[in-house]
Amino acid sequence: QVQVEESGGGLVQPGGSLRLSCLASGRFLKFNAKPWAWYRQAPGKEREKVASINYHDSTNYSESVKGRFTISRDEFKKVLYLQMDNLTPEDTAVYYCNENKDMRTIRNWGPGTHVTVSS
Repeated sequence: QVQVEESGGGLVQPGGSLRLSCLASGRFLKFNAKPWAWYRQAPGKEREKVASINYHDSTNYSESVKGRFTISRDEFKKVLYLQMDNLTPEDTAVYYCNENKDMRTIRNWGPGTHVTVSS
């Protein structure tokens, strides 16, 4: 069973930056053999996927974060990153990482990390 733990969130002013990290662990985890994604859930809204990275390190982003967020990973450390630049209040949410797949099938959500963008 894969476990994930997110970190790096906090309070930042509009226009600021944060880098989120996600440590993945599991006895038989082949980190680079899985596509990964970052998701977020804003207050009162459904969870959504914002960025993903696949087997060949190609990436995809939601329209709301494209050009501002960058997803990457370190296969040796088994860490997934999300560099977030030019943050806006609309980016305020709890951010989660997990495999890039149908969210309805994900059972092993981590605790998430809170990001608050406010002046």
